[in-house]
Amino acid sequence: METEKPLKSGLWLRTGTALLISLAGAGLFHLLSLPVPWLLGPMTASLIASNLLKGRYAWPSKIRNGGMIIVGYTIGLAMTGEALRHMGTQVPYMILMTFLLLLLCAGIAYMIGRLSGADFKTSLLSSVPGGLSQVLILAEETKGADLTLVTVNQVMRLLLIIVLIPLLIHSPLFGQHANEAAQVTASAKVPWSGLFPNILVYAPLCIGLAILGKKVRFPTAFLLGPAFGTALLQASGFHAPPLPIGLTDAAQLAIGTYVGMLLKPAQIQHKVRTFSLALLSGTLLLVGSIGLSILLTELEPISAATSLLSLAPGGMDQMGIIAHSIGADLSIVSGYQLFRTFFIFFAIPPLLRMLFRYTDRREQGAGANAHIGKKPLPLRDRADERDWDD
Repeated sequence: METEKPLKSGLWLRTGTALLISLAGAGLFHLLSLPVPWLLGPMTASLIASNLLKGRYAWPSKIRNGGMIIVGYTIGLAMTGEALRHMGTQVPYMILMTFLLLLLCAGIAYMIGRLSGADFKTSLLSSVPGGLSQVLILAEETKGADLTLVTVNQVMRLLLIIVLIPLLIHSPLFGQHANEAAQVTASAKVPWSGLFPNILVYAPLCIGLAILGKKVRFPTAFLLGPAFGTALLQASGFHAPPLPIGLTDAAQLAIGTYVGMLLKPAQIQHKVRTFSLALLSGTLLLVGSIGLSILLTELEPISAATSLLSLAPGGMDQMGIIAHSIGADLSIVSGYQLFRTFFIFFAIPPLLRMLFRYTDRREQGAGANAHIGKKPLPLRDRADERDWDD
């Protein structure tokens, strides 16, 4: 017991340091009037500070999980009966856009693989749009895949999307809608007293479903468990109170700080080449997503901001935060992001394993055919060759 107290006090000190730095980052971004300051400010500050203050900086995943529960509740609020019916009409477009996005990722993987010299497995796993934890687990299980490169590319993609999407949303291309909606959202302040008494039912429900989902290995359990639970209970007629802005800001800080700590440049070899290719891959994926979002606005009467957030290959929690902050159609954004999350979680791993088994068999067959027609080696040379292959 005596040894546990210093460890706990040390963790509290490192977490307190991280909190102060993240608050400073959020304050700076707010002062500079940058978009989504409570998400991007802590993320940027955490990215810098966690690499400078090694060993003196910590952000437990439980804090991030708490932020995701809050975002999940917010998503559940948007899933009203009318919103769910509207989402149902979008299913064919969800399938089409997910297929086109994955096709784009496969093309980017092929091109990046040719430029970098990385094997096909590593390039393809590096380009999967979303499902960070699931992709990293799959990379660990895939023989021959470079886990470090996959991690760097996936984290760079996530950071790039989270940083650039808000800037694009507030640019002249999307800015009029986003700025007007953000002003409406900001003016609609919710008092803390409005949470009670119904939040005393929703809070334990969301926390319980998040923990249960984690135990049964449900994808993005701390986000989707509260979202589904809130939507179902709300559909029964039990009022779900909206959240005060302070709670949503705290959720953004919790998630942004955690995301900023993911990238560890010191652990990467060939930094310039690795980061350059990861940046190129992420940029191409973002440009392709913008193109698909324009196509979706032609097919369906939804705003450009909602379309881009629906198809952005980032985390559903971050896209949900941005959609909520600018007043985009959160139900549509969540629906598209949710569909891709489930597809990546359930369909991509078995499909990739089948593809990798096929490519492995082809490589083995090519290796076996390469020995056909060779003259038998002397016994000593055969032994030397066997030792080299081992």
